[in-house]
Amino acid sequence: MSQHRPPAGINPAIPNVARMYDYYLGGKDNFEADREAAERVLALVPEIREGAVATRAFLRRAVRELRKLGVDQFVDIGSGLPTAGHVHEAVGDAKVVYVDNDPVVLTHSRALLRDSDRVWVQLGDLRKPEELMEQVLEVLDPGRPMAVLVVSVLHFVTDEEDPEGIMRRLRDRLPAGGYLVLSHVAPDARPSVAPDVEAVYQRASSPFIARRRPAFERFTAGLELLEPGIVNIMEWRPEEDPVHVPYRGIGDYHLCAVGRKPA
Repeated sequence: MSQHRPPAGINPAIPNVARMYDYYLGGKDNFEADREAAERVLALVPEIREGAVATRAFLRRAVRELRKLGVDQFVDIGSGLPTAGHVHEAVGDAKVVYVDNDPVVLTHSRALLRDSDRVWVQLGDLRKPEELMEQVLEVLDPGRPMAVLVVSVLHFVTDEEDPEGIMRRLRDRLPAGGYLVLSHVAPDARPSVAPDVEAVYQRASSPFIARRRPAFERFTAGLELLEPGIVNIMEWRPEEDPVHVPYRGIGDYHLCAVGRKPA
């Protein structure tokens, strides 16, 4: 993207959270404004790049574990750019629906995935869970095992937008027996710089709000959590993984959980 003219309707001068995340992951689908904003965040929290890689690794572990439980349909909300190691590469022949409200993501996702017959890219917004799930269920089979992924998304939803209510409504629309995969940044590892990081994102396409464990626990209400419950991303069923996060073990920094909606 950085070497090409941006698609119509996309303003490369405004930092975009999906493109910033792509930059953290070492991708090339970003503009100068994205890189500058991302570097300001990295100056405050140098570990964020390793954290982004660790989050992608958690996502892959979670979907692989759910495949073992028979889940063959995945909905990734706020999917971001489907770069290397994303859901469709980790689930074998399962169906995947990527959902995002960002024109950058939609344009590039459709271009990257145009040859796939088991991956769909849809316009949708987590803040409108009823509408989002209605559209998803036009493609997927509500009678088959399904998982909805809300990974590194809720910290871009403000308190005024009622993230707890959004998750309750999303859970209500999830077919019984379905799974939710959640993660959310917590401020414990770098509490003193959290306001400065939030200030950078205030000038980007979405705000950023770190939240502590009690808020995350409310997001998982009504779910039967898989072991090990609510933990940091590196602690959820870890494998032999080269990713190292320097602030691992000093408190909550990026919480996650996988839960099942009771049948």
